[in-house]
Amino acid sequence: MRPKYLLAILVLLAASLACSLGAPAEPTDPNLLFKDDFSSTSSGWDQSTTDTGTTDYQDGQYRILVSQPQYDMWANPKLTSLPADVRVEVDATKASGPEANDFGVICRYTETGSGSDTAYNFYYFMISSDGYAAIGKVQNTEQSFLTDLLSEPSPAIKSNEVNHIRGDCIGDTLTMYVNGEQLFSIKDSDLTGGDVGLLAGTFEEAGTEILFDNFLVTKP
Repeated sequence: MRPKYLLAILVLLAASLACSLGAPAEPTDPNLLFKDDFSSTSSGWDQSTTDTGTTDYQDGQYRILVSQPQYDMWANPKLTSLPADVRVEVDATKASGPEANDFGVICRYTETGSGSDTAYNFYYFMISSDGYAAIGKVQNTEQSFLTDLLSEPSPAIKSNEVNHIRGDCIGDTLTMYVNGEQLFSIKDSDLTGGDVGLLAGTFEEAGTEILFDNFLVTKP
């Protein structure tokens, strides 16, 4: 019986090796630049808590809590070699706080100077839990909207559910999608490259808390 038993083991081992050696490799997306499901707290994002709020990992997601009224906070994965043209996507959910808030994704982020003299530059694609949206720009730390806020809430934006936000930065064209629906497409050529990121903020009432997941950056 032993030779048969040994033969059976060898046959099974050979079959296993054949399956392993012959199995196709997992396909990779040639357009993928970066992705993060925030399951690891060492993937490069900011981890900070101050009087103004928190930017940090939490239970497999990324959390931004803004504790000051009329204030925006953002975070970056510190990617230094991204092309200028990127598509940035994320799933975002309001965990707590006012409906009148803002949150979304960032592209072409750069900093100049240091300390109190640091100047920030980036484009942002933001929505609010009460249904509004806009594309904006921060240039030399001065913030402005590139589009008018929607005149009425968009049915594409879900109040207390997951919203999939996507911003395309391609040449001088900035295009925003929410849950697969295009809301804006505008042109601006001031910012030409940089990091990506996440943003959340408050208006009159403090306490905006947003959880982000499935962050994705691809070539458009």
